[in-house]
Formats: sequence, structure tokens, C-alpha cells
Amino acid sequence: MKLLNIFIFGLVVGGAGVWLFFKFKNRKKKIGLIEKQRREKEQDKKAILGILETQTPLTNNHIEQLLGISDATATRYLEELEKEGLVRQVGKTGSGVYYERL
Repeated sequence: MKLLNIFIFGLVVGGAGVWLFFKFKNRKKKIGLIEKQRREKEQDKKAILGILETQTPLTNNHIEQLLGISDATATRYLEELEKEGLVRQVGKTGSGVYYERL
């Protein structure tokens, strides 16, 4: 009887261990909202640089349409790329402004 209890206890503990192993093995690491937004921003900025490789001149409106982002977001990304020395704005204001890759 004592041996049977030890065997059943072993099955329960072993089963729980196997269940926990597979539960945590397949669990994906959750990323926070800010990290997700940072990654999307970097992907969009890389996409802008990629587009500039094949399509020049590129305007703010082109970027909005190609990436599906707002005017303000496109402007912010282009300004960041300009500060990083990766693109150059040609023109001051208005519809004549476009961007080139350096």
C-alpha cells in the first residue's frame, strides 16, 4: 500500500512537472507597448530609407501613403532621419519640399 501511494505521488508530481515545462517553454516573451512602438518606428524609418534608394524625390505625402502613417508621424520620422544625417530636405516649406538620401 505504501509503495502504491509513492507511485501515485510520483505520477502526480511528474505530470505536473511535464505540464509546467511545456507551458513555460511555449510561452512567448511579452513586449511592452513602448517597446512595440519603438520597433515599429525603427521599421518605418528603415522602410523610408529603402524607398529613398529606388524613388527620389520623395515627399512627405508619398511617405504617408506608402507607410499608412499620419502627416505628423511622417514629418517626425523625416526630421529624425535628417538629424541623423541620413536624408536631406530640399526646399523650405510647401508642396515643393522633397527628401533625398545622403
